[in-house]
Amino acid sequence: MRFFTRCLFLSLIFIAIQTHTHGQLLKLEVENLKVKKLIGEEGHSVDLPLISYEVNYKSFISGETSPLQLSFTQLQFIHGVKGEIHFKNVSKDTVSLSNVVPFGRSDSHVYLTGLGDHRLSRTHLFLPGKRPVNVIVPDNAWELGYAGVKLNDSQNAFALVRRDLNSLQNATRKRFETIISPGGSVNYYFYADYYTGEWQEGLRKAFQERSIYDVSGFNADLYQREDLKWIRKAYVMHLIMAWDKEFYDDKTGKFNLTSFVERGKKLYGGDDVVCIWPTWPTLGVDQRNQFDMYRDLPGGLKAIRGLADTLRKSGTKFFIAYNPWDESTRSEGHLQGLADLIRETSADGVVLDTKGESSKELQEVADKVKSGVIMYSEGMAVPKDMPGIVSGRVHNALYYPPMLNLNKLIH
Repeated sequence: MRFFTRCLFLSLIFIAIQTHTHGQLLKLEVENLKVKKLIGEEGHSVDLPLISYEVNYKSFISGETSPLQLSFTQLQFIHGVKGEIHFKNVSKDTVSLSNVVPFGRSDSHVYLTGLGDHRLSRTHLFLPGKRPVNVIVPDNAWELGYAGVKLNDSQNAFALVRRDLNSLQNATRKRFETIISPGGSVNYYFYADYYTGEWQEGLRKAFQERSIYDVSGFNADLYQREDLKWIRKAYVMHLIMAWDKEFYDDKTGKFNLTSFVERGKKLYGGDDVVCIWPTWPTLGVDQRNQFDMYRDLPGGLKAIRGLADTLRKSGTKFFIAYNPWDESTRSEGHLQGLADLIRETSADGVVLDTKGESSKELQEVADKVKSGVIMYSEGMAVPKDMPGIVSGRVHNALYYPPMLNLNKLIH
């Protein structure tokens, strides 16, 4: 049975949220914005806040008096519990809301939230009895909060919160905080569901099965294409600027790319991919467009094609770079220009500068030239964009985290 209810700040309204998952009934009993019971196959009395959060970096739990008034609304959902938490600034001052964690922070369960004040690299994984570990989450989920709690020896529950960017009223979005003016507000979506097994299974379910609730379904057609699967075993890649003497020495008039790759084999096993990038920092200095700059490389596109063929013989693929922001130079259709460049250089892939996603049009252009051409984004695709691109990278601005990238759990 599902029913609609609302729990206002400090109210004593009782909420029962129910859902069928794997044939079981999940119920959260919430009173005064605190979870009093988690019911799976059997009832488990608990004393958990619905959430914990920070206002101006001071910690609060739901049900406590703070500059923000909270209310909770259940929403219809078929994949576990879904609700919406409404934060309203009832104070006379502008405040900062951050680090919203479902079920609250606790030394007794696993959770994800921000730590410190780094502008890009703040999300940490907290485990009982362990030091927190800096992790990487999708680029549209900086503010994500997660927790997993144990119900019995086999059954657990997780919860996840996401900020609703469409809900901001007199409020300003920042990566990790929401700045809320007096009378302003923001909503967070609250999700919860079962999981079984170790704590990692909760993360797997939230990230992989649910795609952190970013999409309702995942089209994996690109990932099933045999011609694109080679990128899964490409572990080392160099992006080399055209002015780098490892590519070409203008004093000797010789290409050094082959010797660079051979030296790499001795030092670290070699490169799976090498990309040549001729557009930085000169694109825009004159009217030459990005494709002209490839054509103007020493020896022209014929020489670049020869280098690409040589690299492939030694087991290294060749990539070119695409700059979608190239709009004020000599006019040339981007799609046609990219198709011609792939054809003339026999490129195996394209680095998408400044992009965290690809497009159907870009992949189709490459497919018409040759099979197996990879679109490789500069940043990580967020879950809703992942069906359209099979590869990408963590931006090097995120230099603090170890390579514990939770995006890898998503399909």
